[in-house]
Amino acid sequence: MLQYFSENLWLVWTLISILCLILELTNGDFFIICFSIGGLFAAVAAAIGVNGFWQIGIFALFSLLSIFFVRPTALRYLHRNKERVSNADAIIGREGVVSEAIEAGGYGRVAIDGDDWKALSSDGGAIEKGEKVVVKSRDSIIITVERYN
Repeated sequence: MLQYFSENLWLVWTLISILCLILELTNGDFFIICFSIGGLFAAVAAAIGVNGFWQIGIFALFSLLSIFFVRPTALRYLHRNKERVSNADAIIGREGVVSEAIEAGGYGRVAIDGDDWKALSSDGGAIEKGEKVVVKSRDSIIITVERYN
């Protein structure tokens, strides 16, 4: 078995390249795909009979070049005009339902997608339980909401 792989090392590089492509599908930040590109060039080098140490060098070189040249271009092209908010900042602009009445000048609670947030009204007024609200801002774990129109 080892003899087969040593004689057909291009298959190993092709498998590495395909595995990196599959892993990239789970990630999406165009980092692992750079190793796939390096594996592709190493597979071509192995197919034309280049020595194993040179294949590793070719893999490393083209992976590194891809990280510095291909990845930034792909990120710029595929993620243009998209502001990607993450974690708690993604809640701004979402609709929710008041689960505990918000008192005038005080706090209450708002349920959004199964999470319950401590909330206050943007105008300082009271909002009754069951009313729909929209999240306007977030300060740590407290959200500011206003009535949904």
